[in-house]
Amino acid sequence: MKQLPEALVKVCGVTNLRDAQAAVDAGANALGFNFYVKSPRYIDVEERDWIAGFNGNFTKVGVFVDQHPDVVRDIAESLKLDVVQVHMGIGPGDFRTWPALSIDDAAAIEENRAEAVLVDAPPLAVGALAGMPGGTGKTYDWSRAQGLPGRIILAGGLDETNVAEAIRTARPWGVDACSRLESAPGLKDHEKMAAFIRAARKEFGV
Repeated sequence: MKQLPEALVKVCGVTNLRDAQAAVDAGANALGFNFYVKSPRYIDVEERDWIAGFNGNFTKVGVFVDQHPDVVRDIAESLKLDVVQVHMGIGPGDFRTWPALSIDDAAAIEENRAEAVLVDAPPLAVGALAGMPGGTGKTYDWSRAQGLPGRIILAGGLDETNVAEAIRTARPWGVDACSRLESAPGLKDHEKMAAFIRAARKEFGV
């Protein structure tokens, strides 16, 4: 098991090796790979083999939504993931799992004994991304996450312009950004990504 960092700076929705390498080179210590077929950042079966061989001093996180634990385990093991991030479901009992919850469900964290919990914006009620559990680019009142127990990973509309304020407000263990770091859905803007990572690391003091 890789040692947990002092503070987690995660770039999510990575779909290709070029973006993955740029994120790690810029200082990200966690990358998220999306295996939710309805997501614009979904990595198809034929396009994901490179993930298994992309290793280093960072945490590889697989993002799953309402999938059977056996399916999650099979993908995680075949791609040599370190952690599974599970929305709307449970992870394999024998694999490191970070549950992902809407801030509206944050009360459930009180009884959660997971290694870490990702707290995201509430799902949108209307529009093309309605019902999507994350990746909407929408923010929320970060003070609602302040004082939540355990290791909290703050997500939801973060980028280089607001991540420092979000960290100061919520005091999370980690931060996670995705859609606001893109030039197009599934493709990262390397300058925005690097700026986000720099701002987060500076505020965390790492």
